[in-house]
Amino acid sequence: MAYATDNPIKKVAQMGGNSLWFYTDGDATSSIVASGYFSSAVNEVKQGDMILVSADSGAEADLLVVSSATGATPVTTAKLA
Repeated sequence: MAYATDNPIKKVAQMGGNSLWFYTDGDATSSIVASGYFSSAVNEVKQGDMILVSADSGAEADLLVVSSATGATPVTTAKLA
């Protein structure tokens, strides 16, 4: 599956020029980390933002950093933890 705007990421904090987001979904972390998963949120996230993820209905958790978020390419993330 892919990120759906009816289950949006939620901004938790803003620090300097970047934000910390929280996202929870039933998808596995491996799906959420895949390139383009958050492309529908391209107008919200930006490079350097972090996303705290609760995945697989709470069975998995991870911290992602947004590595690319421009309109010309899909939003990409990378695992930090």
